[in-house]
Amino acid sequence: MSDVIIRAEKLGKKFQIGHQTARQENFREAMIRGPRNLLRSAVDLLNGRSVIAGDVIEEFWALRDVDFEIKRGEAVGIIGRNGAGKTTLLKILSRITEPTEGRVDISGRVASLLEVGTGFHPELSGRENIFLNGAILGMTRAEVRRRFDEIVDFSGVEKFIDTPVKRYSVGMYARLAFAVAAHLEAEILVIDEVLAVGDSEFQARCLDRMSKVANAGRTVLFVSHNLAAITALTRRALVFAGGHLHFDGPIETAVAHYAATLSKSGDVRNWGQGQNATLISAALLDAEGRPTERYEPGRPLCVQVVIETVGMPGMSLELLLRDELNLPLAYYTSAVFSQVSLPSKPGRYECRLSLQPYYLASGEYCFDLKTTYTNVHDDHRVDNALRFVVDNCSPDGVAYDFKQGAGRGVFAMKLEKPLQFSMLPPSDGQAAAGQGAAAPETD
Repeated sequence: MSDVIIRAEKLGKKFQIGHQTARQENFREAMIRGPRNLLRSAVDLLNGRSVIAGDVIEEFWALRDVDFEIKRGEAVGIIGRNGAGKTTLLKILSRITEPTEGRVDISGRVASLLEVGTGFHPELSGRENIFLNGAILGMTRAEVRRRFDEIVDFSGVEKFIDTPVKRYSVGMYARLAFAVAAHLEAEILVIDEVLAVGDSEFQARCLDRMSKVANAGRTVLFVSHNLAAITALTRRALVFAGGHLHFDGPIETAVAHYAATLSKSGDVRNWGQGQNATLISAALLDAEGRPTERYEPGRPLCVQVVIETVGMPGMSLELLLRDELNLPLAYYTSAVFSQVSLPSKPGRYECRLSLQPYYLASGEYCFDLKTTYTNVHDDHRVDNALRFVVDNCSPDGVAYDFKQGAGRGVFAMKLEKPLQFSMLPPSDGQAAAGQGAAAPETD
């Protein structure tokens, strides 16, 4: 028996997208356009195709030439930007949609959670939906009943288990949907962005449950933008971009490959604008005040931000430092930590900040920037506004790439003063043990 439980060969999925023409039309073209679109829609309907609204129809390949194999018992992460084709792939694997070209072979039952409440009927109660999902997976009523109490206990909605799920909150939907997908006896568990909904306690339980499922020999496919969660749960990842599989390999290498595709600090991009203030640009400065893309651990983090403001008083600047897994590391706000607001006169200003030194591990980091009114509202936010690289961490001049070690974290800790040792007096137990070990007295 082969260990391969999922095999995709030259997999592709094509969609048709309708566009409205923006050009000027004369009277004759306008009169022809309506009947022409109606005729095309009628032909599509008669041929069993989806009716696409629009004057111009474009073919869009969400997936193209995708090949991979997944073995039984593997936990595999699927990462990529929005629109990369991740959800389309999962819908094909879950048999929700058929591929346009290629083939995919799956050995075993698939339990899917592609969005909150997938497969739930809103008029049915939570209890009825659990049995409905089990039947869809091909399980008998006895099999579902055997797992029923465990599902309800995990979901935490036992008080409302006989209430129609249309009256559930988004969080309750997510809890019950995940509980059903993770506890029913399917060989393959497909999860798409489940951690985007729910509180931290629920997310931690989801990760723990997926880890148990993977360790029990079942196959898990996990899509998330939370790279820390994917790194903790999986050992392999598929990286998608533009509908193509760009990388397939160990999770650490996959995350590094994905991070390398993200925008760099020097890229030209439109940041948009805020209502009362607009972030224009940001740069990391070296010791001589020159823009740089590399940070030397142990030096102050000097950041230059250019802001344009209409002069609304009470606005502050906020910075959030994130690591390459997008985890927040440090936070700064001028209003609270420095009691400084942005200038109240209209104009364009350059702001320089010198933040305390950090001993960061090697890797890529970024700053999110935001202008906000204290206790009122956010005005202009730019994520990944400033990206920089740390080549090596060198506390006291000793080169040490401490992030390569297992579980060693993001920061290195440096002593304020040398280690000090002082002898402690023996405890009562140590003293008694010493007395008991003494040689017996002799006459």
